[in-house]
Amino acid sequence: MNPFEEKAKDIDKTYKSWKSINVKPYDKETVDPYTRVRVILMNGTEFEAIWNTARWNRHCTNNEVRRGMALLRRGEQQQQKRIASLKPRNESMLEHTIGYEQLAVDLTAILAQREKNSYVKKQLDFALLEDFDHLYRYADLLDFEKGIHAEKLVGRYTEIMPGRPTVAEARHPGDDVRYYINNYLNDPITRLNIGIITAAEQQTMNYYLNIANLYESELGRKLYSEIAMIEEQHVTGYGCLSDPTVDMFECMVMHEYTECYLYWSCYNDEKDARIKELWLMHFEEELSHLRFAVQMLEKYNGKVWQQLFPEGGEFPQLLSFSPQKEYVREVLKSVRLTGQAEGFEEVDKLPNNYRFFSYNRAVQGNVKSLASHAVIEKTIKKFGRDYRFEEKAHPVHALNDSKSANADVARIKGA
Repeated sequence: MNPFEEKAKDIDKTYKSWKSINVKPYDKETVDPYTRVRVILMNGTEFEAIWNTARWNRHCTNNEVRRGMALLRRGEQQQQKRIASLKPRNESMLEHTIGYEQLAVDLTAILAQREKNSYVKKQLDFALLEDFDHLYRYADLLDFEKGIHAEKLVGRYTEIMPGRPTVAEARHPGDDVRYYINNYLNDPITRLNIGIITAAEQQTMNYYLNIANLYESELGRKLYSEIAMIEEQHVTGYGCLSDPTVDMFECMVMHEYTECYLYWSCYNDEKDARIKELWLMHFEEELSHLRFAVQMLEKYNGKVWQQLFPEGGEFPQLLSFSPQKEYVREVLKSVRLTGQAEGFEEVDKLPNNYRFFSYNRAVQGNVKSLASHAVIEKTIKKFGRDYRFEEKAHPVHALNDSKSANADVARIKGA
């Protein structure tokens, strides 16, 4: 599939009525977890598309270009509203959060395994273990407060157990900055991976930022706020990877290409027949958006799309969701890494006076009072053990005890 070669309607003919936008939600009791994951992924993708042109709009002096971006943005807004309406009202904030973190875990693992740039792969593997831990913390909150086991929500596709402890994830801001790539020296899959994961993590950050103060319990409010801070670190790290030398027209084309790629992937991967047709409709609309962005690139920048995609524009391997348990277990062996400037290092190998330690102590204080640690201790006290869904023993011995909440791994030397 090459979206540049597909027929597309004029962008003015893609707008729909509210009747088309307000669609029937999925049934939370019967939905396949990966359908929920795709809904969350594409909601975040549309958010990113909307904010991309909104951001450029504020720095553009040409109102004709602004009108063009407004045309694109209105279509993305309609698509986002349609996707958002798929979430049912009776799916709680915390249940939906489990979907967010399942997406973060399995998506990151999938992207990491196909990534050809070793530096980008390191960032994916590094953040993977933190989102994996977030899934564990939220799952324990769900069990502690509601008596609901998250393994049903994830369809047993994704294991639930400790990753890099959330209390160890608070790093000095300078250690979340990464080097950026050169688009023209990297494989198209790398450009896609960076755009996809940045949008997904940015949506997660925004979601937690906006709902933290709406959660019903004080423990939950604090947990959402704590994890939202880590998601900001992830957005910084992933966002740094993008090539900052591209202009707004190239950026718009790449965004629309990414959306075409993702909707085509969702269409081919989806099992729900009704939602599958929605993905196809959005793919066809995105073909129009892509053609319009290409026209703007040619008119205002004097470039053709082939200069951005010299390899031809054919979609690489499509994104397909499947369990990533063994890969996550392998990556867990690097759980003791932390950030060091633009790279990564094991906590045990850092100088004693390195800023990670002083920053973590200053911000975290008494880690046992933090929600991410307290939720595990409270669950253990209530049930005699934490909540986990693991198919065999944890690959990291220090994190294998379900009756003890470990707050030292990847934070204290020797732990």
